[in-house]
Amino acid sequence: MRGVGGPSGDLPSTFAPLLIDWQRRAGRSGMPWQGSRDPYRVWLSEVMLQQTQVGTVLGYYARFLERFPTVRALAAAEGDEVMALWSGLGYYSRARNLHRCAQAVVEQHGGEFPSTAAGLETLPGIGASTAAAIASFCFGERVSIVDGNVRRVLTRLLAFEDDLAQAKPQRRLWELAQALLPTHPSADDMTAYTQGLMDLGATVCTRSRPACGQCPMQGICRGHQTGDPQRFPVKTRTLKRRHESWWLLLVRLSEGPERVWLQRRPASGIWAGLYCPPVFESEQAACAGLPSAWLDRLVALDAVSHSLTHRELRLHPLLLELRSEPLPGELPQGQWVDAMRLGQHGLPAPVKLLLQTVWTPDLFAQP
Repeated sequence: MRGVGGPSGDLPSTFAPLLIDWQRRAGRSGMPWQGSRDPYRVWLSEVMLQQTQVGTVLGYYARFLERFPTVRALAAAEGDEVMALWSGLGYYSRARNLHRCAQAVVEQHGGEFPSTAAGLETLPGIGASTAAAIASFCFGERVSIVDGNVRRVLTRLLAFEDDLAQAKPQRRLWELAQALLPTHPSADDMTAYTQGLMDLGATVCTRSRPACGQCPMQGICRGHQTGDPQRFPVKTRTLKRRHESWWLLLVRLSEGPERVWLQRRPASGIWAGLYCPPVFESEQAACAGLPSAWLDRLVALDAVSHSLTHRELRLHPLLLELRSEPLPGELPQGQWVDAMRLGQHGLPAPVKLLLQTVWTPDLFAQP
């Protein structure tokens, strides 16, 4: 491995002071979770910000705190209500783990979050980097986050050549991140340092077109000195994306209050635990169990593309309008949901958008 010394070796000793100074002068500020030492609020923001842009998170964060102002309020909530508030934010396992974690904090810790990164890591859904962020921001612990943005910053800073697709280099980078921490920091210093790591990766040392000319680390960045900082981090394993087509049977009942037929997705897999129209792998499969008299009423709506981490989905909605309630067994397993109550159910983002093309958007207002 070229460009990196031992655990404390020839690491740039000015990195931490430069980062703290830069964050206080030019880092991001004014976000609603900044400045808080309430671990509940910091934890909520950290979970929401995983693989999600700040601009998207702001509205969800405010709504969650309005409905669940404390960890006890979140722990006491029904799972469906949590999923409904999360609907559209994506990566729904985060919401399930959020609810489980809140319950664990209340049941196992009396409603108080552990005050160390090691203790926080024992909670459901809290990994090493999230635990470090909470411990640093809320309790001033001298511990480094190492999320995706931070890995990029540090591998460029150190010209870290090893392959992060392997476990040993990941552990090595974690050790180096710990060695780069400020010495004898105050709690405010740890807040500025941790926030600075996040800010530098999000706004300056970006994945493509890093703004090296604006970077406070330009003079000590070994990746910049190579002339090609974008080749870091090194990661040989590439993500293999699968392409799938799904047919969604969207059944609308106009008798009485308008209703839509939904089924809860399985507890694991795509959109786990959310509500969705019945899903089929072909149009023929979607039509196979329906009464023949209904087939002429099916209307194929425009297909919709939706990207997931490992898949590209092509959704083909088939709309079926019914004037009277069908007999038992004529529809796939599911339940009728009042159109006026759709906002109370956790819906995948593309399904929510699809239903908004069939009903007016105000039907999705939260109760």
